[in-house]
Amino acid sequence: MFSKSLFYFSSPQTFYPVAGKLWPWFAVMASALAVWGLWLGMFVAPTDFQQGEGYRIIFVHVPVSWMSMIIYLAMAFWALIGLTFNTRLSGMMCSALAPTGAICAFLSLWTGALWGKPMWGTWWVWDARLTSELILFFLYLGYIALTNAIDDPRRADKAGGILALVGALNVPVIYFSVKWWNTLHQGASVSVTNGSSMDRTMLDAMLIMAVAFWLYAIAMTLYRVRNIILARERHTQWVADLPEMKAMSTGAIT
Repeated sequence: MFSKSLFYFSSPQTFYPVAGKLWPWFAVMASALAVWGLWLGMFVAPTDFQQGEGYRIIFVHVPVSWMSMIIYLAMAFWALIGLTFNTRLSGMMCSALAPTGAICAFLSLWTGALWGKPMWGTWWVWDARLTSELILFFLYLGYIALTNAIDDPRRADKAGGILALVGALNVPVIYFSVKWWNTLHQGASVSVTNGSSMDRTMLDAMLIMAVAFWLYAIAMTLYRVRNIILARERHTQWVADLPEMKAMSTGAIT
């Protein structure tokens, strides 16, 4: 029964209205949590005794860095599903995830440079974590460029899926780079096994921002995949029967 329901929602026709109902809720929750998290991080959390006020950029830097890796793993998951079961929605989900992942990777690099200048005295160093994060950013751009360069959407999905699966090998390199090599980048402040070395308010703000970015990624993916579905299925009867499409047709005629 469960597997049948999963395959039922793997149809673009079935998933389209579900995504339309869900994405606004995720967007509202993301906005509310972002306001709460930024308020805690910028105005309530204490000043760091070593880094002063400059450390507050971590409330954006750390969540977007986490999300840049999580989104790529989600792309690899959908790519694996698509290549294994040949589902159309899987490739659409990968395409919908990629721009948000690229934005998170870019923000990770940009906020890291802003933090690194006062801490290290330079905007950039060829540190293992920074370099592997830069590679991740290029992987996102490569996926977007590759899938847009191929006219046939199904062939584009397969080629992009292979790239996503191969590129996923870079994610553990990013995560474990501070343990595997001697890097300037500090180790993790939050650990599943060792807990957190951060002040409780700092930790709360960072985790709230992480959830906010997670919900934002879900909202944008659902919103974007609806547009992709419409673009790819525009010649089908079910798209023509959608109320919004009929309204557009009526408006164009009048």
